[in-house]
Amino acid sequence: MPHLRLVPFRRTYALALMLSIASVSSPSLGFDDYQLPSLGGASTSVSNEEYRLGRAWLRQFRAQAPQWQDPIVNDYLNSLVARLAPHSQLGSLRTTTVMVDNGSLNAFAVPGGVIGINSGLFAFAEDEGAFVSVIAHELGHLSQRHYARGSARAEQTQLPAMAAMLAGMLIAASGGGDAGMAAAMGSQAALIQDQLSYSRRFEQEADRIGLQAMASAGYNPDAMVRMFGAMQRMARLQGGTPPEFLLTHPVSDSRLSDAQARASQLTIADTYTSDTLYDMMRARALLSIYHNTSQQAASRLAQENGEEQAQRYLSALIAARNGQTDNALQTIDQLARELPDYGMLPASAATVALEAQRYEEAITRSQRLLRIMPNYLPAQLVLAEAQLQRDPQAAYELLRDITAQHPESPQGFNLLAEAAGRSGYNGWGHLARAEHLQLTGRVDRGIRQLNIAKDAAQQENDQQVLARIEQRREAFIDYREALDKF
Repeated sequence: MPHLRLVPFRRTYALALMLSIASVSSPSLGFDDYQLPSLGGASTSVSNEEYRLGRAWLRQFRAQAPQWQDPIVNDYLNSLVARLAPHSQLGSLRTTTVMVDNGSLNAFAVPGGVIGINSGLFAFAEDEGAFVSVIAHELGHLSQRHYARGSARAEQTQLPAMAAMLAGMLIAASGGGDAGMAAAMGSQAALIQDQLSYSRRFEQEADRIGLQAMASAGYNPDAMVRMFGAMQRMARLQGGTPPEFLLTHPVSDSRLSDAQARASQLTIADTYTSDTLYDMMRARALLSIYHNTSQQAASRLAQENGEEQAQRYLSALIAARNGQTDNALQTIDQLARELPDYGMLPASAATVALEAQRYEEAITRSQRLLRIMPNYLPAQLVLAEAQLQRDPQAAYELLRDITAQHPESPQGFNLLAEAAGRSGYNGWGHLARAEHLQLTGRVDRGIRQLNIAKDAAQQENDQQVLARIEQRREAFIDYREALDKF
């Protein structure tokens, strides 16, 4: 895999403004045609090329940016996207999510249906409505194809623009983006002003779609207005170095007023909110951000009026981290009795048991939950990882099912590779390792791993694996060709 070619950062910043970007699919899709249509207006019809480019971008992003691996929070994020998507004019677009291990305020939308957030978004948004408003806004960008329209206006092909966007987002994800963006503003003022003007129209479109989606999904759209107000105050306090989200999504007085006026005119569907559940996810995010000072996470959640049950939940997670497994499990079990509809609580308990190497208990707890929620991925992954230590064959069979249902899950394929190896299925093990490599942007290594898988499958005379390897080899080569163009 060649090194990523980063474009000049000033150009990256201008393109990021233009695109209004802030910083699963079938794995057999190819990447052979990259020309986007010339667009003069919005269209909800997303081309295969955009979809493929988005998934190729995601692979490169996984290879470069620090990922926040938390199946419980990721499942929650997916549920919010699924709730908003039918009201967001997305048509048949399939979405996928990625979470970045970065404490700064940021969220982004990438062509082809990729939605990303930083862990810092949870830290900034103090209630579920505020958090949802950002997701709804990003879905608005996707539905209006702002990337493709921005590329057409700038007379750029989509590949250089995508490469520029990737470069800028990688810099931001590594923590070095804000100062570079602020410096770029002074020397590129004329170009940026033109792109910013166009960007504001995109922002207004995304706001309007997001507000309507929130109301239709049962969320109070006033939460977007509150979130904008909080962002505006943050921008003023931080002056020339606000977070990347505010550089690429500027909140003006007129934008705030427009959102307020539109929110007041919307009728909210059956009201839906779950601030207790959101605060529990926020607790997990804060614990990730303050991983070396866990009590700071607890203090912040308390100071910002986190729900009492969420504070108890965070205390339990901290206790588990400090080796107080029994106390942690006792607290989480009590919370699960109080909140029986929250599957994430027994999943959290199973995870605590797993991390304490209490594998039998982790298996029992996750199996009990899966009888009620058969396809709950966080519990499936805990069960598979615990079974690796006790019954690798059972883990292998479960992980074959998981990866079939979630073909874009690097974690699933990573566990499958280990389970297959421990169970004597060497061909499948190397194939799973190859899938993990290509999903994380290391496609050349994945192709070499396919060769190892082929040798192993030939020794085992496993014709099913051999056929699958040849099918995937063609797809891997297509992935490599797409990634090389970045």
